[in-house]
Amino acid sequence: METQAAATTPRGKRTRDAIVEAAAGLMYVDGVAGTSVDKVLAASGAGKSQMYHYFKNKEQLVAAVIDRYLEQVLANQPAIFTLSSWADLETWTEQLLDVHRRAGGPIACPLGNLAGEVGDNPQLAPLVDQAYRTWESHLERGLTTLRDNGELTADADPARLAQAAMTSVHGGLLLAHIRHDLTALEDALGIALTYLRSHARS
Repeated sequence: METQAAATTPRGKRTRDAIVEAAAGLMYVDGVAGTSVDKVLAASGAGKSQMYHYFKNKEQLVAAVIDRYLEQVLANQPAIFTLSSWADLETWTEQLLDVHRRAGGPIACPLGNLAGEVGDNPQLAPLVDQAYRTWESHLERGLTTLRDNGELTADADPARLAQAAMTSVHGGLLLAHIRHDLTALEDALGIALTYLRSHARS
C-alpha cells in the first residue's frame, strides 16, 4: 500500500484529522462498505482535493482509521503501558470494564468491527492484525517485566500468555456487546487473569 501523505502545517493536520475522525465515526456505525468518500467529505467539511491529497484511495483512509481506532482503544486502558505487577494487571482489567460500564455499553470494539469486515482483504487484514499485535505487545512487555522480576515462572512465555489473554478479552468483548451483558466480559477477564496467575512463581 502506498504511503499516506503527512500533514505539514497545523491547518493541514486539522483537516487530515477531521477527515480521519469523520471516517472513523461513519465506519464504526456503517462499516467500510457503507461509508462512501462523499459521506466522509460531508461529515468532515473537507473538499475532495483535500481528501485525495492525504489519501490516494479509500484503502489508505481505512488504514488511517485503523490507526485511530488503536489510539482510542489504548487510551481507554492506560495501565497497559506500565504493567509491572499483578496489581497492575488487575487495574488494566478494571479499566477495560469501566469503558463498557458507561451509558450505552457494552460497546463494540472498533477494531473487532473492522476485523469482521476486512478480515479477508489482503491489503487491510494485515493492518488490522498489526493493530492487534501492537495492543498485545504492551501486555507481553508487562508480562516480561513480571518474569524478569521473578513473579512468573522462568519458563513462562510472555508472548503466548499475552496472546491467550487477548483471545479471551476479545471473545468477551464480542459477546458482551451482542448480548448487552457485561458479565461475558467480566468472566472473560477473570479467566484471563486466572490463566496468567497459573504461571506465577510460587
